[in-house]
Amino acid sequence: MSTTYYFTIENETGRIDKVLTELMPEVSRSQIQLWIKEENVTVNDKVVKPNYKVQSQDEIEVVEPDPVPLDAVAEDLPLEIVYEDRDVAVINKPQGMVVHPSFGHTSGTLVNALLHHMDDLSGINGTIRPGIVHRIDKDTSGLLMIAKNDFAHEKLAEQLANKTSRREYVALVHGVIPHKRGTIDGPIGRDKTDRKKFAVTEGGKPSVTHFTVLERFKDYTLVSLELETGRTHQIRVHMNYIGHPVAEDPMYGPRKTLKGNGQFLHAKLLGFTHPRTGEELVFEAPIPEVFQKQLDELRGVSNT
Repeated sequence: MSTTYYFTIENETGRIDKVLTELMPEVSRSQIQLWIKEENVTVNDKVVKPNYKVQSQDEIEVVEPDPVPLDAVAEDLPLEIVYEDRDVAVINKPQGMVVHPSFGHTSGTLVNALLHHMDDLSGINGTIRPGIVHRIDKDTSGLLMIAKNDFAHEKLAEQLANKTSRREYVALVHGVIPHKRGTIDGPIGRDKTDRKKFAVTEGGKPSVTHFTVLERFKDYTLVSLELETGRTHQIRVHMNYIGHPVAEDPMYGPRKTLKGNGQFLHAKLLGFTHPRTGEELVFEAPIPEVFQKQLDELRGVSNT
């Protein structure tokens, strides 16, 4: 069923699409504009346009329609399975692959590949995210845990929530970090000026990232990072916050400074307790070829 939200304007000012974006921070401005166009938003029981300027004591009603269902279909895509048993699997996701279908990516995702390669996947996250316990960004490569049944999914999700699993990344970032180690403790929420981005912001969710310098170059630093929390874009946001954005990050850093296909960020290590046996499992994946090639160039190593 659709969901209806009611708001009374008090101190808010400006266009209704902008005001509703502030009142409904989890909804994008473009989505709100679409709802207004489809006449799912009324003010004082009247349909308005996105540029309507709200007035004090306006009564706003927003009807969020049911989402159009997406069906993930099996696709015979290359998939690097690092580990698999009847409960869990570990996948080394390539850079450029989206984790699960969405309205912008209906095929070619990790889920489409999983459905082809595996007979059983957990159903807790619905039909478009079977087996998916956690995610990494499209242009981030590396290790992901997959749940093959709901029992495993619940146990793995508990470990993520309780911060008992291990997730270590390696990243090439702009600038030379002078100190060996550091911790970034900054709450992350929606960027107030760009709804597609996240930022360290007052009122955001607690977020902690630890980093260790591995190697320094003239204008870049190679770092190892360990997540204490798992917010959307956490590493990318935190490194940008301290003035060292991830190299080639199209959203948070300078563009086209190096030869890459997206941010130089790789989930290199994943550790967790097996949900059924209790065994401690740790997996590592080498950085992708394009990442290694860039490091070699920074080191002055010939690839010929």
